[in-house]
Amino acid sequence: MRKTAFAPVVTPDTRVLVLGSLPGEASLAAGRYYAHPRNRFWHLIGGVIDRADLPALDYDARLAVLRASGIGLWDTVRAASRKGSLDTALRDVEPAPLADLVATLPALRAVAFNGATAARLGMRQMAGRDDLACVHLPSSSPAYCRISAETKQIAWADLRKFLG
Repeated sequence: MRKTAFAPVVTPDTRVLVLGSLPGEASLAAGRYYAHPRNRFWHLIGGVIDRADLPALDYDARLAVLRASGIGLWDTVRAASRKGSLDTALRDVEPAPLADLVATLPALRAVAFNGATAARLGMRQMAGRDDLACVHLPSSSPAYCRISAETKQIAWADLRKFLG
């Protein structure tokens, strides 16, 4: 089945753009980024901005907090065929136009890739953008369990330096 990414969540003040690969089944069904209850994204990004309450807020309030904090969201894949939610099942990938979006974000300092697939696909599109930091983050997905939640949080905390 062909699946399509959501619209980007950005403002002209976005300083860090966090990119996933393509929303999973739970997110697509809910029409929200990182909707799977076991995905750690909202906890991890809440730790970055010192908002432990972020996962408890309603979705629109979470997005408002991210925007106010200078954090944007999008994906490296515009559309693809995929059975289920795993990145390993992505087929016929149509990349998202990252360079076009990045060109509209004057305050952008870093592009952060949520997981290996997002990094592999996104780094190709960011080639030549030496003015931006590219940060490879451990995936927030529950499928990525090689490292602990604490280790993930330490890695994600590196984003703080781009928000100040």
